[in-house]
Amino acid sequence: MAGELTRLTPRDRHLLDLLDQHKTLTTDQLVDLAFGSLGRARNRLNTLLSRDILDRFRHYHRPGSQSWRWTLGPVGAAILAAGRGDTLPRPGAVRDATARLAMSPTLPHLLATNGFFVALTGHARTHGGRLTRWYNETQSRAAAGNLVRPDGHGVWATGGRAVPFWLEVDLGTETLSRVVGKLPGYAALPPSRAYPVLFWLPTTAREANLHTHLTRTGIPDGVTVATAAVNHAPDAGGPAGAVWRVAGQPGRVSLADLAPTGDGAPCDG
Repeated sequence: MAGELTRLTPRDRHLLDLLDQHKTLTTDQLVDLAFGSLGRARNRLNTLLSRDILDRFRHYHRPGSQSWRWTLGPVGAAILAAGRGDTLPRPGAVRDATARLAMSPTLPHLLATNGFFVALTGHARTHGGRLTRWYNETQSRAAAGNLVRPDGHGVWATGGRAVPFWLEVDLGTETLSRVVGKLPGYAALPPSRAYPVLFWLPTTAREANLHTHLTRTGIPDGVTVATAAVNHAPDAGGPAGAVWRVAGQPGRVSLADLAPTGDGAPCDG
């Protein structure tokens, strides 16, 4: 393992950190995050795979081939553990963790959540702006003081504005009552963390039904809810674009337009 340290580039280390924080990312997501070119990404990822720094998996998919899902390999996991002063994981344990992730029923939700933040990063590279914070579910729950369990938390900065937000990713598999069931938890957050709650939905039809449900049930005081649909977003600049419909307001606004109007600043925790 010591010999590998001298062969790792800064981008390799960035990849290790990303996969350590967010568990798995597809080839296309890694292209957007770190490479910008599919050919360069494939060459480097395959090299790291051959050295057990990274691992990958995918399921049978017809027609065509499912994109590879990349994870830490035994050597990559050991490098990170050594850097933290932790006990080095057994290679078999790292492989077992990858197998469990590959079979996890929450994998599609994880990939969709990661994809949201990847899309913001890609937008920043081509159109400006910056994703200054990207928290996974565990980090987001801690930032929310365990009062609620967001799928993610981020801060999007552009044009001199910083927009902190909580993210809820919906795949259309739960009842709308369950989807909005977290809102009382967001209402319990302190004012310093009363960020907009973004619902990232699979279709515009699902989005319309959610707004109908919110109109009927109401939204807790102090909570701002904004929604957008995946199938609409690509034509409007992705999640950074004017795709967000704020509950109770007409039209759609960009993510930057959700910036707080007061003096509040994003949390540091």
